[in-house]
Amino acid sequence: MSEDLAPVKPPVKTFRKGALVRVNREAYEGSVESEASDPNPPKYIFEGPGEVLAVKAGCAQIRWRMPVPDVWLPLDQLEAWS
Repeated sequence: MSEDLAPVKPPVKTFRKGALVRVNREAYEGSVESEASDPNPPKYIFEGPGEVLAVKAGCAQIRWRMPVPDVWLPLDQLEAWS
């Protein structure tokens, strides 16, 4: 007797306010966010660090350490900065 197994979902990333992050290039490229933005994204988003200001509904508001606007990005496109 075979059982139907539910597909395994990847673990949900969680970040807290104040966490330092950067954008994962592979997750970002081809996403809705990248399609709605400049075709040549700035290098600093992939190098980091950006600081998480808020987390809401699976997205994080990121502030970069330069005079640019804050952005909201899905948590699955972010990784911890190291």
